[in-house]
Amino acid sequence: MGVKISQLVWRIPLGILGGLIALYAFPTESVWILAPLIPAVILLATLGLGFWQAVLIGFLASQAFYISHIEWISLYLGPVPLLALSTLMSFYFALSVGATAWLYKKWRPKKSGLLIFAVASASIWTFREFLANNFPYGGFPWSRLSMTQPGTFMNQWVYFGGLSLLSFVLALMGGILAVWFLHRRGRNAMRRTPALITLAVLIITPVVTGLANNPEPVATKTIAAVQGNANAGLFSNLERGSILNNHLSASELIFDSELANDIDLLVWPENASDIDPLRDEEASRTIDELATKVGAPFIFGTITKRGAESYNSTLLWEPGVGAVDYYDKQQPVPFAEYVPDRDFWRLFAPTLIDMVPKGFSIGTRDGIYEVSGDFTAGTLICFEIAEDSILRTLVAGGAEIILSQTNNADFGYSDQTYQQAGIAQLRAIETGRTVVNVSTVGLSAIYLPTGKVLSELTWYQEGAMIERVPLYNGTTPAMFAGQAFEFANMLAAIGFIFVIAIRKRQR
Repeated sequence: MGVKISQLVWRIPLGILGGLIALYAFPTESVWILAPLIPAVILLATLGLGFWQAVLIGFLASQAFYISHIEWISLYLGPVPLLALSTLMSFYFALSVGATAWLYKKWRPKKSGLLIFAVASASIWTFREFLANNFPYGGFPWSRLSMTQPGTFMNQWVYFGGLSLLSFVLALMGGILAVWFLHRRGRNAMRRTPALITLAVLIITPVVTGLANNPEPVATKTIAAVQGNANAGLFSNLERGSILNNHLSASELIFDSELANDIDLLVWPENASDIDPLRDEEASRTIDELATKVGAPFIFGTITKRGAESYNSTLLWEPGVGAVDYYDKQQPVPFAEYVPDRDFWRLFAPTLIDMVPKGFSIGTRDGIYEVSGDFTAGTLICFEIAEDSILRTLVAGGAEIILSQTNNADFGYSDQTYQQAGIAQLRAIETGRTVVNVSTVGLSAIYLPTGKVLSELTWYQEGAMIERVPLYNGTTPAMFAGQAFEFANMLAAIGFIFVIAIRKRQR
């Protein structure tokens, strides 16, 4: 036991260091080359330990991992929700670290087996991300290793299999680095040639893909996307109508553009109108006047009510006609936009739970808008950009462009807006669609399917992006194979553990 405790003296700090690397790997710091070191350092800290010791280090490493790069959550409700979220996510993280260490100790891989073990460690890492992204209450689909790579050449991996595939690739690189360091000498050392070939393939593939990724658009439309720079936080106590007025004011910038007379679609962000024009005649008149002046259909976010239910919605507004279609957010954020199992969770934190009112109901309609019968836009709201299934549904529904309408006002000058914009950039490559990411306060940007930035606005400034935007209708490999990869990876992760467990039992 003394030897084991002495090992923990250096292994615990090393594991925490591995988690802390996330602070610099994720946007805005974006030192993307550090990303494989996160799993690599955590593996170095835990390989050779038993299951429960690795779980302990994995739990501490996970706390460091999450808190270091999603500290912006505390800006909204304070440190308690941040710690609660990081702790919940750390259970997944710790168990996956423990499972990887157990697999290594029971398997005792040598030579070529070390590369196979690196694959297994990457598979377990990616499976853990999948579980954390989906459970419970829809999970926390953030903080994936792939989300460190929006502006790098490695981002092209999402074209083939989505964010999960890129996470797997980065975790595999980290696994190779870790086992090579541990087994770089001796007769059972890792075989260099297969490892180097694997690393070369992982690096060269996205480089070649990036050079060849130049899809042909089916049409081009002029889009005007407006950032109102409004204090649109959920708990802001502004004068009624001030957020709407901010966006009306910023929309006047459209008419300074040489493309002002050719607008095909005007887009405002989530919550851009703090007055529901479906229930307020003055707001309806004002919004219709703007749509008529621009001479184009208009998609914007507002809070709507139907009976006793409230929804975080976007409306498709036709000039002179009014709202012709709507989308309600399908995945409102748990414990922020609604409280699941309220009575149960209120037992633990009544003050915090009571800060969130009845909350939004869950939408059931798809986010597909037929814009003037001319083209098809797919819309999603805020954190839904991180949900794999919603993007797949929009593309399957015929979306030729994707609108990501968001409100980042609760998170101030934090990394959150850059992390979310980075996800939107990855989604453009993954879906093969232009993504218009428009925020109340920024960062707003238009991303092409190559990953390039067509236009961008400075945060916390009034602004309007008026661009000729290409539309696409092709299908990327990620759109038909991404879900299959996640399923296959789940089977692989479970299979590695199952096979080793059976082999050990038979001995």
